[in-house]
Amino acid sequence: MPSRVKATNGATSSGKVNQCDVVILGSGLAGSVSGAILARQGAKVVLVDAGSHPRFAIGESMTPQLIEWLHILAVRFDVPELRHLLDVKAVTRHIGPFHGKKQSFGFIKQNPGQEPDPREATMFVIPKLLTEASHLFRQDTDSYYFHVAAKYGCTTRQNWRAADLDFDEDGVTVTGQNGEVFRGRFLIDASGFRSPVAEKFDLREKPARFKHHSRSLFTHYIGIKPFDDVCHHPESLRPPAPWNGGTLHHMIERGWFWIIPFNNTKDSKNPLCSVGLTFDERVYPKPTDMTPEEEFNHYLDMYPSVKRQFVGAKRVREWVSTDRLQYSSKQSIGYRWALMSHAAGFLDPLFSRGLSNTFEGTYALISRLLEALKDDDFSVERFEYVDRLERGLLAYNDDLVNSSFIAFSHFRLWNAVFRVWAAFLTPGVMRLTRARLNYALDQDEQHFKDLENAPYPGLWWPESSEFKQILESTAEICEKYEIGEIDGDSAADSIFKMLNECDLVNPVFGWKDPEDTRFVLPSTLMMAKFMYWATRHAPPEMRELGRAMLTGVVKAGLRGKKAL
Repeated sequence: MPSRVKATNGATSSGKVNQCDVVILGSGLAGSVSGAILARQGAKVVLVDAGSHPRFAIGESMTPQLIEWLHILAVRFDVPELRHLLDVKAVTRHIGPFHGKKQSFGFIKQNPGQEPDPREATMFVIPKLLTEASHLFRQDTDSYYFHVAAKYGCTTRQNWRAADLDFDEDGVTVTGQNGEVFRGRFLIDASGFRSPVAEKFDLREKPARFKHHSRSLFTHYIGIKPFDDVCHHPESLRPPAPWNGGTLHHMIERGWFWIIPFNNTKDSKNPLCSVGLTFDERVYPKPTDMTPEEEFNHYLDMYPSVKRQFVGAKRVREWVSTDRLQYSSKQSIGYRWALMSHAAGFLDPLFSRGLSNTFEGTYALISRLLEALKDDDFSVERFEYVDRLERGLLAYNDDLVNSSFIAFSHFRLWNAVFRVWAAFLTPGVMRLTRARLNYALDQDEQHFKDLENAPYPGLWWPESSEFKQILESTAEICEKYEIGEIDGDSAADSIFKMLNECDLVNPVFGWKDPEDTRFVLPSTLMMAKFMYWATRHAPPEMRELGRAMLTGVVKAGLRGKKAL
């Protein structure tokens, strides 16, 4: 564990100015986890929020990469409560029985007025060897980590709105609408889209720099039927795991419905289901003569099998209807301030990358900020990587999500894009696991610093130039299909060819068999075969990664470490 940061004196410079090291705006998961880590490491932190807990939030679906970042944050900064999010059993035990399981990513193509073809579907089942991820009931998780931050010493304020931010050479003064004043050495803005820092410095890019376009309608329902019960597909054409066991994506022309159940585990006492529709606002302009519920039902009526899931169901809260979701900032780092994750920019909830991106950014920022607090040096240059990472996370996700929206209309092309995403998830997780296991053995922070030496920050396997090229080529091919330069089958064939010619693509899971393998469920035997390939027959960069991870697993097991 690193040495603690020496906190500033708690005395005020005047009767009304409260001194601290860090002021954090926003107490969602990003702000509260950052506050808990900083306070645990000895910093004096003020965590304020314009709203209060518990409250509705989305970003409910977890991924293996997210879980690894939570592992890393927990062991590196000695916040054991972060382990309470590592699997659905831990979430249920420590936070409460109101969360679902995230067993899989399931995708099925829908056509207006038609029953879906069961052969036009894909699924990737998360290997149990990696994790048993969760669907987070965010009002509970966010409230829990807000209180964890308070437990570690954060001064907290709810229903506290910042009226003024004043930055100078020595720090930042934050004045609340109630007249209360906090004086800090650094400010983290984790408040999301309505970022006070972005507004103060006019940081928003207009329009957002992304290719992708979408808007969204979402709420929570009770009584949603599992798709497995209403799809009427023969058993022989169903996926190896239930649709209801994970996040279900109903793909439509340039859009998708999401179905995220919180009631799909035997221990859950939560009958709710998160429901949403995200679609391209250029194709589906926001109506002026419909309520959000009327608009949602209008599109629900177009897809018979999706509508059957809603028979007898009732929404339990008001709809949220957004304008274009995408926004971006000119920069996410400045002198004595940082925009965290969704304060810096946002793309789309497809592929559930929001929280993973958030906590990868959290590690990069907080590890530097703790050093800056000790050195009293908040130069922008020391945080340059954080800005570069944030831009990379959004840029590569833009390529992936925009390609996906284009491909939704043509199943073979979607199947190709799906594989570009899924085939490189496993090595992306492995490099994080390797660093975590090695740190557990020797407590050397260099293992985590080495993660940042990758040439392509933000790519989910950021060390692979070949993967970067495949992703960028996929984006170009999909854009050619979009404007009619090539047809869908030709576009799909070009991407399949790249994957089949790439020696880094794991041959064990079936990623190179697009016509035969639409549903991927890596069994224990398949995982063993994968590790054999990765350590014996894969190209050098994959072989090095596989051997290093396997060595870490063996050493951790021999030394009795609970790092696995």
